[in-house]
Amino acid sequence: MSWLQRRVYAWAPLLGAASRRSCLQSLGLDRSVLPAVSPQSRAPLSASGGNLRGSYFILGWSIDSRQRAAAAAVPTSYSSSSSSSPCCCRHFSSQSSRSSGRDKMSDPIPITGKKLRPRLQGRSSLQNAEPPDVHNKTGTLKQIHCSQSLPGTPLSLKSFPIHLPTSMDGKYKEIAEELFTRSLTESDMRTAPYEFPEESPIEQLEERRQRLERQISQDVRLEPEILLRAKQDFMKIDSATDLQHYKDQIDATTEKYPEEKENEIEQEFQRVRIFGEEKCGVPFTDLLDAAKCVVKSLFVREKYMALSLQSFGKTTKRFLEQLGDRQCQANMHDETLEAPISPDTTIHSPFAEEHPYENCDPSIMPEDTGFGCKMIDGVTHVYSESNIMDKTTELNLPRPDLQEFTADMNVLMALIINGPVKSFCYRRLQYLSSKFQMHVLLNEMKELAAQKKVPHRDFYNIRKVDTHIHASSCMNQKHLLRFIKRSMKKNPDEIIHVENGKGQTLKDVFESMNLTAYDLSVDTLDMHADRNTFHRFDKFNAKYNPIGESILREIFIKTDNYIEGKYFGHIIKEVMEDLEESKYQNAELRLSIYGRSRDEWDRLAKWAVKHKVYSNNVCWLVQVPRLFDVFRTKKQLNNFQDMLENIFIPVFEATINPRNHPELHLFLQHVVGFDSVDDESKPEHHIFNADSPLPVNWTEDDNPPYAYYLYYMYANMTVLNHLRKKRGFNTFVLRPHCGEAGPIHHLISGFMLSQNISHGLLLRKAPVLQYLYYLDQIGIAMSPLSNNSLFLSYHRNPLPEYLSRGLMVSLSTDDPLQFHFTKEPLMEEYSIAAQVWKLSSCDMCELARNSVLMSGFSYKVKGYWLGPHYQKESIEGNDIRRTNVPDIRVAYRHETLCEELNLITQALITAEQLENDSINMTPVSESR
Repeated sequence: MSWLQRRVYAWAPLLGAASRRSCLQSLGLDRSVLPAVSPQSRAPLSASGGNLRGSYFILGWSIDSRQRAAAAAVPTSYSSSSSSSPCCCRHFSSQSSRSSGRDKMSDPIPITGKKLRPRLQGRSSLQNAEPPDVHNKTGTLKQIHCSQSLPGTPLSLKSFPIHLPTSMDGKYKEIAEELFTRSLTESDMRTAPYEFPEESPIEQLEERRQRLERQISQDVRLEPEILLRAKQDFMKIDSATDLQHYKDQIDATTEKYPEEKENEIEQEFQRVRIFGEEKCGVPFTDLLDAAKCVVKSLFVREKYMALSLQSFGKTTKRFLEQLGDRQCQANMHDETLEAPISPDTTIHSPFAEEHPYENCDPSIMPEDTGFGCKMIDGVTHVYSESNIMDKTTELNLPRPDLQEFTADMNVLMALIINGPVKSFCYRRLQYLSSKFQMHVLLNEMKELAAQKKVPHRDFYNIRKVDTHIHASSCMNQKHLLRFIKRSMKKNPDEIIHVENGKGQTLKDVFESMNLTAYDLSVDTLDMHADRNTFHRFDKFNAKYNPIGESILREIFIKTDNYIEGKYFGHIIKEVMEDLEESKYQNAELRLSIYGRSRDEWDRLAKWAVKHKVYSNNVCWLVQVPRLFDVFRTKKQLNNFQDMLENIFIPVFEATINPRNHPELHLFLQHVVGFDSVDDESKPEHHIFNADSPLPVNWTEDDNPPYAYYLYYMYANMTVLNHLRKKRGFNTFVLRPHCGEAGPIHHLISGFMLSQNISHGLLLRKAPVLQYLYYLDQIGIAMSPLSNNSLFLSYHRNPLPEYLSRGLMVSLSTDDPLQFHFTKEPLMEEYSIAAQVWKLSSCDMCELARNSVLMSGFSYKVKGYWLGPHYQKESIEGNDIRRTNVPDIRVAYRHETLCEELNLITQALITAEQLENDSINMTPVSESR
């Protein structure tokens, strides 16, 4: 056989049918001979015909067909007898659903020695030669037996028969205390050795592409016409004949196996798959140990989410259920019916005919239940009778256990510093980044084409939610300046403040500052963050004072003042009008409850109801500043339990008897959760553990640690949620500021107790936690412009890394008053991110869709914005007509997440099966 003939055989799998026929005819070869060439003989032919291997690599990824992968591998490596030996080569392949469908029906090499049943794009395990399909939701899996449950498992979960022993058992407390001590002594955490490098510049990508072009062009010298046609066929598109051939094969397979076509929805796009053994790149023992740690951590989070009626990832829950007979407890409360709307209805949710704060008559409120409540050891207890509050009348409402929580936190503290687990998670995150880059290179044009096919919809008219914004700074500087000038001209003689028993008008206040309305400017207000606020949170807080005067802050951006927050209410309503005018922008504004007095809630609710501060584009979160040390120093609080009582007891009372708190009852209907805010970089002088003082005994002037605040907020919110659910009222979620600065263990508390977090910058230094946040798709509201002025330069912000890996991230503004210049701060945030990080239209729409998913708006409203089936997995829950996110992107995200979850769950199942097989193969003694 001549050299050119051998070269044609090597190129043949890459050619379309039409190109293959013309190539063979020009050389006078018989087309029927080609399939007869065995893979074993074809491999040395292609190797002897020149260096063709480099022609198949793009950016370090091999883009081969299944025949190419089979020809290059040793056939026996796929047999069951070789499972004990490590795989010497791994093949990365990317193929469209055309090639994968054809290859699976015509694979020349048997993988397991059995006759393979043809199917359409079935996913394979990342560890076993012939694993179960990850889409199979009903397949029974072997139960893992053990004699112990997870440490700190509640009674409702202790029946789960799984024990995941690791090398760190018994050492959790010591490791956690050592890490806590290290965080106390170090003001700034050292850069972790696993901090991820920045992306390669585009010049390197161009250089690699040009090198590929040169390698292919070297073969054009002898036979330019034939090889150029081969190159074009390889680099561009399939021929019409190939597409027809693929369609015929799909039809034939559908007729033979119609149930697979019905059960499996596949989106046509280029996929990156890994074949072979040990696909994760680490030995099976390391994989097994890491999988145990990861699964144990996910079970810990699932336990606390279920206890507090917060949501847990649906896909993650489905995979965890494969490890036992029980059903996961999380999400039981939110399995609501789909929104009763038609798929073709408008994207705009209907407005209520009557203002929700219009009728505040107590007689139409729900009746009093007669319950009583009081706080014991920092957690509220509810009793069936208000006059007899003891154990005989106490309601059995679920609450967390402090000893159990500290034990679980110590376990997670030990896991995040475990070397092998850290290496495993770092490798998986790097793999996710590289895989997404390949996905973009192969499918970017298809995603753009899918967006262009959608009529009317684009990035400007899809729903976006500002998931992290504070009400006191939700306006920009120009807006506040105009409002102040307008107030000075319209109401100069209105008494707006009392100083030493004497009333002061707005005119008097500005005259005392030697200022007139004409003198005011944006520069005079001086409320914009600048280079002087970087790592100076104290200076940033001072920027809330217009012209540096705290009296103006109290007058214009406070709800509790002499004029009952009149000016602040008008400004918020103007911001709401701007959001309603834009139609597609929404916000979750945060209002403060400080915990200084018991009547704060009633005054806040009366402010909202009196001034009718409400919009369909806005919902509320209540933020609790961590300022106990300040209030304790001023003798406003006796102990930390006083602060907790001021925060939670009024809400319990309004839930028990809404008629005594009518305004608060109406206001709570539009509150979606709690937030914990303050400077995370402040040093913590105490380690939170089981020996920490109870809230009633915390009387020192030092501030409690971050985890202390979060735990007692979570514990009271858990009891409150069960009480409100019992009464048919809305429940709340915990969405704190977390991971902006400070020690890394803040993110552990957030992982265990919070549904979503804000910022999350420190995840870039903790690969284990970042991988866990990815596996459960925990929402992260990121504010790059805010971080750029306070803690992290814009070009170092990890948002593009998080997005490429598949974390549930969204863009938010935080404080437009300090960081933004335009009337639409959220669009300004998107615009800058798109320019700096070169985000595509699909990326922007994905961020917008994520913001709606993680927001606190109701299921029905989200059904209008995202589609009536948005709670379903993969492309079944995506409506591109509303979200403008292509099904290709949604399918890629879902398939990648399933592959990662399948990797860790199948490792545990495989290990259990091997253990059972070894027990069954133990020889029986002769005496027996």
